[in-house]
Amino acid sequence: MSVAPDNPGGKRAGAGWLPFAALALLALLWGYNWVVMKVGMAYAQPFTFAALRTVLGAVFMFMLLPLLHRRIKPQALGLTIIFGLLQTCGFVGLIMWAVSIGGAGKISILSYTMPFWLLMLAWPILKEPVRGLQWAAVLFALGGLVAILGPWNLTGLKSSLLAVAAGFVWALSSVVVKIMRKKHEIDLLNLIAWQGLFGSIPLVIIAIFTTTESVQWTGSFIAALAFNIIPANAITWILWLYILHELPTGTAGLSSLAVPVVGVLSAWIQLGEQPGLAEGIGMGLIVIALAILTSREVLAGRSKYGVAPAGAAKRGPGA
Repeated sequence: MSVAPDNPGGKRAGAGWLPFAALALLALLWGYNWVVMKVGMAYAQPFTFAALRTVLGAVFMFMLLPLLHRRIKPQALGLTIIFGLLQTCGFVGLIMWAVSIGGAGKISILSYTMPFWLLMLAWPILKEPVRGLQWAAVLFALGGLVAILGPWNLTGLKSSLLAVAAGFVWALSSVVVKIMRKKHEIDLLNLIAWQGLFGSIPLVIIAIFTTTESVQWTGSFIAALAFNIIPANAITWILWLYILHELPTGTAGLSSLAVPVVGVLSAWIQLGEQPGLAEGIGMGLIVIALAILTSREVLAGRSKYGVAPAGAAKRGPGA
């Protein structure tokens, strides 16, 4: 499937409930993976786990390309390398490092500050200024960051800053994709495979020079690694491509709300990571900010494609 403009009519005729079931499964897999990563790093150091995850994930994606009759040759090589260094090396490396020293639920929320960094970066780079409700979302997000980071309490500050940095790097990689989409027609599965390969190389080098303990190849670690390679990587990307094909981008964006919520709840239930009062308030503020951004995108998409609000057809032209 090549990158193409969003489906003008919103949800395709006959799509039914399947795209929404895919959204729910996607949120569960990505959200629960924060707990899985935390469990896996009890048996391997963070950059070792990150390198294994990304290298084996890239190999799996390259195996899929011929099976799905996709092109093997890389496209937009320079931008693909930059994207891989940011998305795979930068984002995955930073979140693994953050989760290894901090709470999985808290890290999941802070890494999902990506949309707000994307707003800030899109203004000078893509000439897309912040407007209207986006400012309200930014203010809620900043308030949430202050509450979670707790500058009055330096405990856990390093992991929090690493997670915020991961969100920023994720936003940078999203800008690269936007630039790539303007210049090239890209097959997304091909892009995922090649960027995974290019981004894995520096992670392998970092792992070689920083690893001080060998991996404990227990059943729990193998299960955690397998979950990161197949369900939380290959399957979720296929689900995401299907969702983008069947639903408007704004509606698909709703999944970003559910992922950190699932991460927080899973970490609370399985790992006993109960958020403190300030952290809980901060997480709530960030979820509200994400909801504002997503609602604005959904409404903008309905307006763009001429979808009238419920009840509008009944009022008539003079209403």
